[in-house]
Amino acid sequence: MESKKVYNIKEAQIKMENYCAYQERCHQEVTKKLREMQLIPEVIEKIMLHLFEHNFLNETRFAKAFASGKFSIKKWGKRRIVNELKRRNISTYNINQALLEIEDKGYYAAFDALAEKRLCQIKETNKFKKRKKLADYLLYRGWESEMVYDKVSKLIP
Repeated sequence: MESKKVYNIKEAQIKMENYCAYQERCHQEVTKKLREMQLIPEVIEKIMLHLFEHNFLNETRFAKAFASGKFSIKKWGKRRIVNELKRRNISTYNINQALLEIEDKGYYAAFDALAEKRLCQIKETNKFKKRKKLADYLLYRGWESEMVYDKVSKLIP
């Protein structure tokens, strides 16, 4: 039977500092990780406080990094980004701050490029099925429905 490593406060604190320094983390991820280490709630609270005070954990910074990363790398739309941040219990204020990181000009350019790229990949010959496939893809990615339906009707008249 495999035994779990037992951490003292200092070891757990250093491990979490490294965990947070490696990439931006939200409170939920860090708390989950601490629970997996089987620490008592008082120790978890103490370590979380330490991470805040020493700026290892910053929800605004996490939200901004998350939004810009998911937009620029995965080409997610704002709706998907908002939903994912809400799932991670990020405050509305921080979500709004994160969305400000995405410039409108770049947002619309990325949307147009993604829609056109996806259209070329769809092999469907039936016009209506092709429209649906394109719309479903863009909606799943979190792009606003009015943008999606406008674009689909322009690309597939």
